[in-house]
Amino acid sequence: MFGCTDMASRGRHGVPARDGEQRRDEPRREDQGEQQAPAPQGPVLPPPPPVDYGVFMQGLVQAMQTQAHTQAALQAQLEAQERADVWWSSLLRTRFEDGAVEEGEMEQYLEEKKASQKRSAARFQRQERKKATFQSPQRPVASGSGQVSSQCSPSSKKECPHCGRAHGGTEC
Repeated sequence: MFGCTDMASRGRHGVPARDGEQRRDEPRREDQGEQQAPAPQGPVLPPPPPVDYGVFMQGLVQAMQTQAHTQAALQAQLEAQERADVWWSSLLRTRFEDGAVEEGEMEQYLEEKKASQKRSAARFQRQERKKATFQSPQRPVASGSGQVSSQCSPSSKKECPHCGRAHGGTEC
């Protein structure tokens, strides 16, 4: 192995530099500020191979289409979830704002809400596979305390947790 002093005193390619002799690639001390860096030495590399821009553009377009499709699906899912949240909050607000409903019934409605959200997510995923647009269930328009809950209505039919109407059936 060479020591640090041996390496510093050697010239190019491991040949020691002679006293008073200067290497060709090393500028003189008085000319150092005026000269630029030496030109790179070594083999000249061939130009890079030509790029097939048609294939490149096809891949780029395909990636952009995939991204747009994914973004549209996520946006539709977000909007559907927001619609479901608004629907449930209006339903719960109109059903429970008077305090007429017992605590057990509130738990039942909350369980139905969770089940409905799971069903709507599964329905959206099925429709996404078919590339159909998502349609959320119709929601009642909340009008504050002007709405009368099914407990106070003379009808014996229970209010549907899906559409908010008192039709008595299991399907809307």
